[in-house]
Amino acid sequence: MGRLPSCIVLLALLVVSGWQGAGAATGEEFDLVVRSGRVLDPETGLDEVMNVGIRAGRIAAVTPAEIHGAREVDASGHVVAPGFIDLHTHSPTLLGQDFQVRDGVTTALELEAGSFPVERYGGQVAEAARMNFGASVGYASIRLRVKSGIVRPHMASPDMEMIGWKGWWTAFRALFATPQEAFREPATAQERHEMRTLLEEGIASGGLGVGLPLDYFSEGMDAEEVGMVFEVAATAGVPVFIHLRRGINGDPAGLREALAQARRTGAAVHICHVTHNAMRNIDLFLREIREARAEGVDVTTEVLPYNAGSAMIQSAVFGRDWRTIFAIDYSDVEWAATGERFTREMFEEYRAKYPEGQVVHHYLEDAWTRRALAEDDVIVVSDLLPMESRDKNVAPHNGAFARVLGHYARDGGVLSVSDAVRRMTLLPAQRLEKFAPSFRRKGRLQVGADADLTIFDPATVAARATYRDPWQASAGIETVIVGGEIVVEGGELVPGAAPGRRLLAD
Repeated sequence: MGRLPSCIVLLALLVVSGWQGAGAATGEEFDLVVRSGRVLDPETGLDEVMNVGIRAGRIAAVTPAEIHGAREVDASGHVVAPGFIDLHTHSPTLLGQDFQVRDGVTTALELEAGSFPVERYGGQVAEAARMNFGASVGYASIRLRVKSGIVRPHMASPDMEMIGWKGWWTAFRALFATPQEAFREPATAQERHEMRTLLEEGIASGGLGVGLPLDYFSEGMDAEEVGMVFEVAATAGVPVFIHLRRGINGDPAGLREALAQARRTGAAVHICHVTHNAMRNIDLFLREIREARAEGVDVTTEVLPYNAGSAMIQSAVFGRDWRTIFAIDYSDVEWAATGERFTREMFEEYRAKYPEGQVVHHYLEDAWTRRALAEDDVIVVSDLLPMESRDKNVAPHNGAFARVLGHYARDGGVLSVSDAVRRMTLLPAQRLEKFAPSFRRKGRLQVGADADLTIFDPATVAARATYRDPWQASAGIETVIVGGEIVVEGGELVPGAAPGRRLLAD
């Protein structure tokens, strides 16, 4: 959608503000007023110092006129943006939402791995949600259920239960690891039929698209099964959020497989964490996505602003020829608990002794991340890993949005602050709004939009978390508002504030 010139937007707002200014004499016209901030609306291109009036959880005024409310926030010298929408997070936990909302996120979605059943996602935060949350239909959970008789709604969670006749014999080993038949064995015709049925049920239950972490199932999922997933998505009119099959560093075969399925079926497709799949071939990946879009394929992609990956040392990632795939060696992998770099002997020892230990593998170059951020219309995400306890040595990608605003936009000049905001707000909302109309009210700062706002200091916004010290909240995110209620004030959490809600496809 094209942007209107700021002068036209300003004129329209001045006309609208006539009744607003008149009502302001009461001093209680609005529930909340955000005063004198640099207001960015990425859809219209508005970038002006304005006052924002909020009533009943919606934006009721955006105006240069004097307005008053029962409560007021002084945003002088700060940017007032729509709340950030994260399409790719794996941390529906109390701790995870506390850190994400302090990174400016007002809607956190698990769309890569998803959940099944969808309504089971986010159980830990459902009654105390600081921000909005939701999930796609998790095909990984469906395959685990059908192949192994195990219900694990969210694959990043250890919680599981056994079902049916398949469950009893996997129960013991499921206490220690996920049964591998779900990842390695091809599906029978009957199993494909069962998975199709469950996938359709999940979409009907309001799943926000289909989450397909295909790379983790590369050995088991053949072209017929992948095609079935795309066919169901196309029929339902929802996108497939796909983690591509990953080959040797830079291999485009996984991308071409996904684009071919999208062309064949007409399904929309979203390519998860493009740099982490493209690696050295980021220019080729971006070009082929751009060309597919020009041909009429409904394809989008995303980037997270971190140049490493994090996983358990026992994970399947390291069961393959990972040094060839990632073009790295043992010395490029560090033990998250101490920062020590591995030798071959140390890696093999730790993989045997500490299978659930976290490692950080440095396989990306900063130039690749900068290239993705420089490409127009690439969405910003966090890929936040599960934040269960401060005692666990994890490297969760905390602070992604502040990192883009500070390190890559303000300091690096890779993109403008306003364009960064567009990639965190409007673009993710537009990816979802075709089949989930509630997102038409998100990602914008306009009258009638949901009052999800992020107010930050453009001079100080920055990520403070590191791989070695992930438990640091972002700097410069001063105020966050969800549904018209302040949840972060002065950079700190507001005790008891929990206005978030579960989001489903309408």
